[in-house]
Amino acid sequence: MRRIHHLSSVSLLLALVVTAAGCEQSPAAPVADDHLSAHIDHQAAAERGAARAHAAHGDLLKAVRQSTALFHASRQALRAGYEADAHCVAHPELGGMGMHWVNGALIDPVFDPFEPEVLLYAPRDGNNPELIGVEYIVIDVGQPKPYFDGHPFDDGGVPPLEAAGVPHWSLHVWAHKDNPSGTFAPFNPDVSCD
Repeated sequence: MRRIHHLSSVSLLLALVVTAAGCEQSPAAPVADDHLSAHIDHQAAAERGAARAHAAHGDLLKAVRQSTALFHASRQALRAGYEADAHCVAHPELGGMGMHWVNGALIDPVFDPFEPEVLLYAPRDGNNPELIGVEYIVIDVGQPKPYFDGHPFDDGGVPPLEAAGVPHWSLHVWAHKDNPSGTFAPFNPDVSCD
């Protein structure tokens, strides 16, 4: 049984699902230096384009690692619409999942490996947590189950969506930290919330 987010995270995720289902999302906060912002956006788009081209040749995990590398700087995750969540998820026997930073605008019925719905971070001294992986959440509206490079998504797995009766699939992908339990295992014994 997964021990997941505290109540505010549950509320946040449910609110984000409602947003993704059709409500308008408020625009992102303005960035002080528009020139720098445009440069960062262009660079991120170029990295995603290069990653997509690389994935077309077969190694999706490496391509996702490349396309999400800019989120090693958590401020880039905030800029991209991910909501910081300091609650770290761990299981005493299985290991940790880390902190789940969710981008509610991406929670929908579409699987795009280069736009993960969740970034996984591990706590670290200082203000910048360590990027360790991604999680995908795909709402099930009757389409075929998604696969990540031949690996099927898990049925359900996100407690707030399960509690709300929203059919979905999810998949953890340890793109930035090796997982002895496997690349797609939900928990990583090498991740700690301490």
